[in-house]
Amino acid sequence: MLDRRGFVSLESETVDLAVCRACLSSLRRSAMPQFALANNLFCGELPTEFADLTWIEEMACAVYRNTAHVTRLYNSSSPEQPTVLHGNTCVHKMNIISTARTLPHTPADINGMLSIVFVGPGKFDPKKSGDIFLVRKQKIWNFLLWLRENNRIYSALTLDKQVVDAYPDDGPLPGIQEIVVNNEKSSSGA
Repeated sequence: MLDRRGFVSLESETVDLAVCRACLSSLRRSAMPQFALANNLFCGELPTEFADLTWIEEMACAVYRNTAHVTRLYNSSSPEQPTVLHGNTCVHKMNIISTARTLPHTPADINGMLSIVFVGPGKFDPKKSGDIFLVRKQKIWNFLLWLRENNRIYSALTLDKQVVDAYPDDGPLPGIQEIVVNNEKSSSGA
């Protein structure tokens, strides 16, 4: 559970371990660091009902967010599968950390952390993107309830059912089509 990059030296009988300033400060005071594994923050494995959470659903439930996601999607070049999309997502660290006090995040909050470039003929249709931007409001709500019961970080947060109701029962993230940059190409690839 420790990051391999934190071990500076494993050559001798002693081990040099790199720690962040906040942890070092706590350790110097003989206090347990706030986010130490020994502080019972590791909850173990997720229940199987949450094994299929999409990354958008995870973002909706995240207390700490310090990344921006850029997705580039292409239409399939196969005439037999004109609505199939392929592409990639890059995650970029940012200098700010947004800490939630109320969850889930609104769809607008999540859209503010996303950028989508669509390359292909026509306009991007989020309904054809499969589960890339899929959200299920009941899945989000159940996950938040489980987190509140099983993770101390979530125990004091306010859960807002009205925000959950802004999500679809089973569909693409609301407002996603407004943040898409369409880079239209003709069907011949020109």
